[in-house]
Amino acid sequence: MSIPRELTYQELENKCDTASFPFSNTSKLGTYEGIIGQERAAKAMKFGLKMKTRGYNIYMAGPTGTGKTSFARQLVNEIAINQKVPDDWCYIYNFNKPNQPMAINLPAGMGKVFQKDMEEFVKTIKQEIVNAFDNEKYEKEKEEILDEYESTRDELLAKLSQDAEAQGFKVNTGSSGIYFLPIIEGKTLSEEEFENLDDDIKDQIDEKTNILQQDTLEIIRKLKNNEKETKKKVAEWESRIALLAIGVQVNDLKEKYSKYSDIVDYLENIQQDILNNLDEFKEEEISEEQPQLIIPWMQKEETPLHKYKVNVLVDNSNLKGAPVIVDFNPSYSNLIGKIEYENEFGSVSTDYTKIKPGLFHLANGGYMILQAKDVLSNPQAYEAITRVLKTKKITIENMKDQTGVVTVSAIKPQSIPVDIKVILVGSSSIYHLLYEYEEEFRKLFKVKADFDEEMEKSNENILKLASFIGGFCKKENTLHFDKSGVASVVEYASWLVEDQRKMSTRFNDICEILCEACMWAECDNAKYVKAKHVKQAIKEKNYRNDRLDKKLLDMLNEGTLMIDTDGREVGQINGLTVMDMGDYSFGKPARITASTYIGESGIVNIEREVELSGTSHSKGVLILNGYIGQKYAQDFPLSLSASLCFEQLYGGIDGDSASSAELYAILSSLSEVPLKQYIAVTGSVNQKGEIQPVGGVTHKIEGFFELCKLRGLNGKQGVIIPYQNIKNLVLNDDVVNAVRKKQFHIYPVKTIDEGIELLTDMEAGVKGADGKYKEGTINYLVSKKLERFALAVLNSGNHKK
Repeated sequence: MSIPRELTYQELENKCDTASFPFSNTSKLGTYEGIIGQERAAKAMKFGLKMKTRGYNIYMAGPTGTGKTSFARQLVNEIAINQKVPDDWCYIYNFNKPNQPMAINLPAGMGKVFQKDMEEFVKTIKQEIVNAFDNEKYEKEKEEILDEYESTRDELLAKLSQDAEAQGFKVNTGSSGIYFLPIIEGKTLSEEEFENLDDDIKDQIDEKTNILQQDTLEIIRKLKNNEKETKKKVAEWESRIALLAIGVQVNDLKEKYSKYSDIVDYLENIQQDILNNLDEFKEEEISEEQPQLIIPWMQKEETPLHKYKVNVLVDNSNLKGAPVIVDFNPSYSNLIGKIEYENEFGSVSTDYTKIKPGLFHLANGGYMILQAKDVLSNPQAYEAITRVLKTKKITIENMKDQTGVVTVSAIKPQSIPVDIKVILVGSSSIYHLLYEYEEEFRKLFKVKADFDEEMEKSNENILKLASFIGGFCKKENTLHFDKSGVASVVEYASWLVEDQRKMSTRFNDICEILCEACMWAECDNAKYVKAKHVKQAIKEKNYRNDRLDKKLLDMLNEGTLMIDTDGREVGQINGLTVMDMGDYSFGKPARITASTYIGESGIVNIEREVELSGTSHSKGVLILNGYIGQKYAQDFPLSLSASLCFEQLYGGIDGDSASSAELYAILSSLSEVPLKQYIAVTGSVNQKGEIQPVGGVTHKIEGFFELCKLRGLNGKQGVIIPYQNIKNLVLNDDVVNAVRKKQFHIYPVKTIDEGIELLTDMEAGVKGADGKYKEGTINYLVSKKLERFALAVLNSGNHKK
């Protein structure tokens, strides 16, 4: 029998050698710009940012705290600063379709210039028009036109009166029109007197009246034409005066914006609109001091001047390079903009000046960085993003009004073309969900920048991490780290990923320790942060979170939770588990027991029977059937009933890391050879009896060590781990020192046979040429027990027959 080797303390030490550090402290280092240990993701990001083809938006996938958002912001800013500043965007009144405001774009900075020009234009024309119509020349010319009208009118009415008198009638004009009164013997008859006349005379008068009315219709037609011509002359004269008043201003603006046909057309429409609404402009403005009567039930009417306002939606005058927008509240309206409403005495109204920009407007021509989780948690936000990216335009559409107030006006702003690169930052699980179930996502986010949670523990990356620490200290204005302090942070980064050859890229977790170590160094009045301060920060952080850990440890030590750390027992072994509390993980031993007896039901997993077993754990138990059958039941049927149980476990359990321990317990029960209770076991097993690596091995070892230390180390205690997990051992100093003093032992094994020999001090045994195991070995005892079970079952069957 060959006892598996145990690991030396040198193999367990996760020490960072400071001899090769080219600095004495981090203040001597320059700040590292960039992402550390994410070469694949960085390359994917640069590729995605260079690709201008439609659909090459980026999804940054990876664990939280790896610096994805910070890296995206930094890299995008570096690229955007050298790109062209995009145009400003404005909304103006649409004279042809008033409910569809027009969108116009101008070079960066010209939007607010155009807005100011129009404000000045409105102020100027208001005064110019008032001045133009408030002078003697205008009044004189208008009076001449009206005098001509009155003269022509008087001539026509005089002729009508003469013709009427010749026929024996007098003409009367009133508000109701022109009518005739008969004259008999020089006397004008009243209506009553006319009714008293003989019928023959009345008929003669009516006949003359009919003839006279025909002439009157011609006169009336001429009167109306005269009035119409007069109004036309007045309007033309006023238009000429108004054009003289505003023509210079309009022409100046048209010349200034001659390159922009939409603005030129807009100015021409404004000019015509002014001429069409001259009466509004001729009136003097009401003084601000003059009290105005406000009637609540009368709605405010907009003046024509309101239509000449410019709504600058996007002002890029202060922008340098392309815009980079980072947002953490991507709601529907925040993304595509909104139309605000104004409540006027119970009615809601709006116009184009109340159109507000969204993130897409602000980021147009540049980049937008959003958190995938934030997008998915906001109703319709994801749909808004995909719609804009598909259509390449931003269409502002208000969501259904939920206020219950009647909307009296609605507008549909013209869509704005968009050129943007969207970068979503999120977890890998969200990426896979979207990729699987959202067809549009595959078409629109073709670049995946996959961030890893670990990086190589190379000298290059260690130096980058040291530069990162130096940059952090400068940014936060804290104490710098000396060599030992940096080395301890490197060791902590390895502990986070449980790998001696790797370091964590979860810089958020690393920064927490940097902050806390700086605080402890300041409390110590130290000049630099040293290794002892980093270790104190880690220790204090663990202490804040390990309440449940210590409580369970006390329960184990006092025997409430039954775990033996000395002696030997048949069918009983200490397995190792990890409890993850979210912000804190710790390992604890768990007693596993096995009972075997004659039967054909196979191995019964008690946890599975009571629905406390996860799928991985159940799979691990089922594998044991395959191993036992393949190893021992080649010459006889397997007739075994066995039950496995995690004692005093009342919560769920998952994972197959205890399958080797469960197999050892079954082999002990079958062979009736006791197992060492002072050696705990972790490791998965396959059907060939090979030990497979597991997770959380560091926590598991430290959990069992804490219990042994509390009860007193006797020099025999230790753990069995998979051989492949040696690289994952980043143990605390207490465990390493105990191994160095031979007070605690760690044994890596490759097979079940190696483990059973270590647990029993007996040879496992191999099959000889005759297919039998060597007598006195564990496998021999197990095989004989199973053969006896099978014979008993066969005899029981014959007896029944």
